[in-house]
Amino acid sequence: MDINTQQNVLKILIIDDSPLFREGLGKLLNAAHFCKVVDHTANVDDAIIKIQKTDPEVVIMDIILSQYDGFTTIQTILDIKPDIKLIILTNSESEENMLRAIKLGVHGYLLKSVEANELLNVLKRLPQGDTYVAPGIAAKILKSYTGEHQNKDYLSPREKDVLKLVVKGLTNKEIARSLNISESTVKNHLTSTMEKFHVSNRVEAAIHFLENDVSSV
Repeated sequence: MDINTQQNVLKILIIDDSPLFREGLGKLLNAAHFCKVVDHTANVDDAIIKIQKTDPEVVIMDIILSQYDGFTTIQTILDIKPDIKLIILTNSESEENMLRAIKLGVHGYLLKSVEANELLNVLKRLPQGDTYVAPGIAAKILKSYTGEHQNKDYLSPREKDVLKLVVKGLTNKEIARSLNISESTVKNHLTSTMEKFHVSNRVEAAIHFLENDVSSV
């Protein structure tokens, strides 16, 4: 199905302190054809009203807001619209912020230095249920956990291989190509690990792996 058809257009709301950044990002997204920015604001209370009025599928927001707590904002948005997709676009490279945001239920954590095409590719993959983390932050987390935690036996070697590539920011298709297996096999491994870890998405599984199971990279 053509992503340019109306039924595939992602309605997006932007929350960010900078009017210039909001307007520039809005122009970029609207030019992509499969996105439509329904509104933007720096005021979280106003954002809640706009979400209820415009019913966006996606909110792109900074985790660092001058007058609001970003994590409380995430929880508030998900409380009123649990199925919304939240993308964090920020200058904060804090591993703690990324981990906390993912655990709250965001679908992506990217840095504002991200290339435009990379951001658009992340948005394209949202309907497939993919969750994305900036590779630079993921790599720092991977390095910090390597060798610090004992290996568990309940993951197969292939499941560990898949999770390590998730941490590095690869899509399921890229993982399949890298490991010379089918994309459906990758999905099966991810489903298995999510069930073992009792988590709901691939990034949560990777984070759980990093916190508990990394032995070597």
